[in-house]
Amino acid sequence: MRLTTKGRFAVTAMIDLALRCSEGPVSLAGISDRQKISLSYLEQLFGKLRRHGLVASVRGPGGGYCLAHPASQMTVTDIIRAVDEPLDATQCGGRENCHDDERCMTHELWSTLNDKMYEYLSSVNLAELVEQQIRKNGHVSILQDARRSRSKPRSVKALAVGG
Repeated sequence: MRLTTKGRFAVTAMIDLALRCSEGPVSLAGISDRQKISLSYLEQLFGKLRRHGLVASVRGPGGGYCLAHPASQMTVTDIIRAVDEPLDATQCGGRENCHDDERCMTHELWSTLNDKMYEYLSSVNLAELVEQQIRKNGHVSILQDARRSRSKPRSVKALAVGG
């Protein structure tokens, strides 16, 4: 399986964004600091996420990014596909030329695994991942992060659904 850091970082950054965007645009520098992801790498990822309509950018002072749609309407598959991350367990990339230009004996196994991965990742939406973080870390740490960035969240529920 080849889920590289591109897909992992994109999902992580989108969770961070969804946790904080209810009070306005979130800076990539803030996400970079919190998640320890290179700012230039985030800029590349968010360019792709923006082109695929998952995030919207706001220019100027206090600018940054916000979700383009409610978190409940974005799946992990949407995010991974937006950053061009292949989710493919086959050796041939689905071309069925794995063994001397022929389909290998295990092609169906790996192809079925691909289907199951997509099925699972399509069943998980961003709002669910945000809720997991709130349950795991408690709303207190998220509220403290929001205060540090000089904005007061309306409610933990608003943070969870990105709006």
